[in-house]
Amino acid sequence: MTTIVLVIHLLLALGLVGVVLVQRSEAGLGSLGGGGGGGGGGGGMGSLLGNRTSANLLTRTTAILAACFMFTSITLAILAGGNTPRPIVEETPAAQTDGTPLPALPSGPVVPQSQ
Repeated sequence: MTTIVLVIHLLLALGLVGVVLVQRSEAGLGSLGGGGGGGGGGGGMGSLLGNRTSANLLTRTTAILAACFMFTSITLAILAGGNTPRPIVEETPAAQTDGTPLPALPSGPVVPQSQ
């Protein structure tokens, strides 16, 4: 079960990165795909989708992929946690495995004696 969710999670991550990289930059500073002339962003007169339609489609796709990514992240966290709660600090055993008792703890702080 964990392996299937992990594979789906990785595919969602790759898809999310791809969709974000395809989106057009709104900075318009001459970056790749940003504002300027006919370079990377596309969206000329002969394109299948207009600029606004493709922007809406990519924004919606990004939101859906991000929501699915968060869902799989939470699912993987739950699956990795297991069903039994474990204490952060384990209790110390009363005796060692060979039968010898553990040394007693000091009753107060130990200060080294100077000679």
